Amino acid sequence: MLDTLFARYDRLMLFDTETTGLIFNRDEIIEFAAVVVEKQNGEIVVTEEYDELIALSPGGFVPPMIENLTGITNADLKERGIPKGQLCQDIARMVAGNTLLLAYNAHFDLSFLFYLLLRDGDPTILKGKDKLDLLTVYKDRHSYPHKLCNAIEVYNLGDKVVNSHRAVDDVLATVEVMKAMELEKADLEHYVNLFGYNPKYGVDGKPIGSVTYKPQKFDPPAPLYTL
Repeated sequence: MLDTLFARYDRLMLFDTETTGLIFNRDEIIEFAAVVVEKQNGEIVVTEEYDELIALSPGGFVPPMIENLTGITNADLKERGIPKGQLCQDIARMVAGNTLLLAYNAHFDLSFLFYLLLRDGDPTILKGKDKLDLLTVYKDRHSYPHKLCNAIEVYNLGDKVVNSHRAVDDVLATVEVMKAMELEKADLEHYVNLFGYNPKYGVDGKPIGSVTYKPQKFDPPAPLYTL
């Protein structure tokens, strides 16, 4: 499984964020979760699970809507949130070497990650890192709607994972979705550095320089990498 990806990369890092809002350069990451996956003796092995709440900047707060959605409170972040600088160091360690970065709706999470590193770490750790958006893959293969919870249902993963709007649960769900996608059709390598976007709205925020963006309809006539 995932032979073509592991022929190119030593490890995969799947990650997810919970944030105070949707504005990449203003809102903050309040939870970061990641799973590092490697291939050992022909088997897919999770070699690291990471999940931390992140302390807010001075004056920052969790809006009530986000608190209701995630269950993460201002008190949680004050009591258990790690400093942003520590998170940046931990991310640098996990992405070191020949690592592929994956997420479901990767443009969103990578955009927040970039601005975090720009303010509190070193954004150059992302330079040269290939990226794969599993939402783009799912949109190519299945009809609307396209949320992570829909992928979990379509791939019959409800007995294994949950989509709880907590980063740790969502990233573990993303691992299982990735495996199901590979079994469905082994073409994930063609989506590396290729992100689809809704042609009605365009790319949200600043495009990632190393990524090719293509308009992607709800029911594409062919895989995005062939268009």
